[in-house]
Amino acid sequence: MASPLDNLCGPGKALRKEAPDANELAGLKRSGLTRLADAQKQANSVESRFDLAYNAAHALCLAGLRHAGYRAANRYIVFQVLPHTLGLGPEVWRVLARCHDVRNRGEYEGDLAVDERLLADLIQACKTVSGKDDRETRLIARLRPDTLPETQRVDRGLSPLAARRLGRVR
Repeated sequence: MASPLDNLCGPGKALRKEAPDANELAGLKRSGLTRLADAQKQANSVESRFDLAYNAAHALCLAGLRHAGYRAANRYIVFQVLPHTLGLGPEVWRVLARCHDVRNRGEYEGDLAVDERLLADLIQACKTVSGKDDRETRLIARLRPDTLPETQRVDRGLSPLAARRLGRVR
């Protein structure tokens, strides 16, 4: 039986299968966690903090999708598939979906209507995704490059493409 993620794969669909890459996962996690930390700095404006938290959430959710072996055709899908990639329920992905809509209005219509409550909800959702919400977690903190199959780990110092060309994929 096909997984829910497999059902979203194919021509013109939201996902495609692609083996995860350890370097990409590490970069997404690093970017997400750095932005999450900056989003919590009160010295930044609410709009800046929202932008940082939204992009942190997207990077971390994308890491979960990439770890599962899929690539997204659009930004929104990484939030919709959270139940299947990181085991998160509607209390998280609905907040992220709402923030995606707010982000799009800001980006495309110049109407970034962000208040402290939405920002707090977004930061909490991002902390949940990252595993930084002071609970035992099975989420992003678990997505380590060493959990990838041997064939998908790449020699350090080489890009994934260069490693494949040189036959140095470990």
